[in-house]
Amino acid sequence: MSWAFLRDLLSGVNKYSTGIGRIWVAVVFMFRLLVYVVAAENIWKHEHDEFECNIKQPGCENVCFDHFFPVSHIRLWALQLIMVSTPSLLVVFHVAYRENREKHHNQKFYRKPGKIDGGLLCTYLISLILKTGLEIVFLVLFYKLYNGFKIPRLVKCDINPCPNTVDCYISKPTEKMIFLYFLVATSCLCIILNLSELSYLIFKYSIKCYLKRHMKKQQ
Repeated sequence: MSWAFLRDLLSGVNKYSTGIGRIWVAVVFMFRLLVYVVAAENIWKHEHDEFECNIKQPGCENVCFDHFFPVSHIRLWALQLIMVSTPSLLVVFHVAYRENREKHHNQKFYRKPGKIDGGLLCTYLISLILKTGLEIVFLVLFYKLYNGFKIPRLVKCDINPCPNTVDCYISKPTEKMIFLYFLVATSCLCIILNLSELSYLIFKYSIKCYLKRHMKKQQ
């Protein structure tokens, strides 16, 4: 899978972000995207082939694997990365709209088209709320689908067509557990960064509005 489009998107968003937003971009690019592409994808590459049960009943291994791993970890992480990065397109599109509007009318409407103020501030805040919400949704989804953030060494399965309760073994459980914890931790870090940036922008805008009203009263 090519991740060039996501890399380009993050690079574009970085130009219009605050300092906290740039840290978020760095975390997503370096500690999530690169770790996913370089290491995690290879660890889960043959997860179905390496899932073994102590019985060779036709269909038993497939049914047990589908029961304990209804959605592949690696595909769910890929979807999470794409979904949490997509709201940033709102900011890119808004800035592009500002620039095209100035170009079309051949006059200056904004001092800096990429400056976070006015309508762009609302768009930026919405993107932060969406990113935070999606991160939380995926963490809850992971927890519900896999009964917690853990990779068991052994799972017991008694689903038809298995003739009785069979033992099934997951390959490289310790290595997978380490990466699972790492990716969950980076997801939590991104939530903290998003909430921090959201609070910072709201506080900054509130102070700005208060000072404007105060100056008008003095005048």
